[in-house]
Amino acid sequence: MAQSIKDINDNSFDEDILKAEKPVVVDFWAPWCGPCKAIGPIIEALAETYGDKITFAKCNVDDNPVTPGKYGIKAIPTLIFFKAGKVVDQITGMVAKSKLEDSIKNIL
Repeated sequence: MAQSIKDINDNSFDEDILKAEKPVVVDFWAPWCGPCKAIGPIIEALAETYGDKITFAKCNVDDNPVTPGKYGIKAIPTLIFFKAGKVVDQITGMVAKSKLEDSIKNIL
């Protein structure tokens, strides 16, 4: 995982995401998920580009079942975009980098 991407869990979620000063993109994933592996490098590239303006985080749904349940996540990868502790966008499945970039630009 890129250094610019924070690994979060059920215990750290409120502090790391909901109380974050910058907007946050959380990638809900699992190690066995093919599309999750495919989208990983795209998230890393976006973190390199936008990491100074937005926080990028990953949450393994197998190890942390509470948070995905709280946000109704039924499929992975799911990316949820937070601003000031509120969900402002959500994308499920493998999508083009440009679609993710559009969502990032919208919350900045």
